[in-house]
Amino acid sequence: MILPIYLYGHPVLRKVSPDITPDFPGLHDLVENMKATMYASDGIGIAAPQVGVNARIVYIDASVLADTFPELADRKYVLINPRIEVLEDGEKVSREEGCLSLPGIHEPVSRVEKIRINYVDEQFKPHEEVVSGYLARVMQHECDHLDAVLFIDHLSPIRKQLIRNKLNNIIKGKVNCDYRTKGYKSK
Repeated sequence: MILPIYLYGHPVLRKVSPDITPDFPGLHDLVENMKATMYASDGIGIAAPQVGVNARIVYIDASVLADTFPELADRKYVLINPRIEVLEDGEKVSREEGCLSLPGIHEPVSRVEKIRINYVDEQFKPHEEVVSGYLARVMQHECDHLDAVLFIDHLSPIRKQLIRNKLNNIIKGKVNCDYRTKGYKSK
């Protein structure tokens, strides 16, 4: 089932997501719905808070970018309870990022190029990987969502000021998307 993407301004995006256990209700269905939602939205990654669920779950399939970033070929991930460790030799590189929860906004974000990630898969089998390049960026971006961090939080105050009107328009629901969304209307 394709779920709505929760947009900037909705409180669910600013809550830290707790770890989940193997008895998390509806885990398989949630992961399948996240996949369907991401593909329908032309995304390359999605975190559970973006579909309104505060749980440490991420799905990534950035293989559509494999021509430009070869490390993305055939790399699909269900990350449950992921934890990222920045490696000492993690050089920072600035690249443009966007987000399904922030439609129409693309800004350069500086991130390390090499990380170690620990997570469990859908069967709760533990994994540890050292990841580099654009895949490391995608993983950092999606895992940030689980810690209530959006890519715009990495921007300088001047850059944030320059996009303030776009952010306010998203909050006000003045945004056009080719996918289902859910904004936040305060009472």
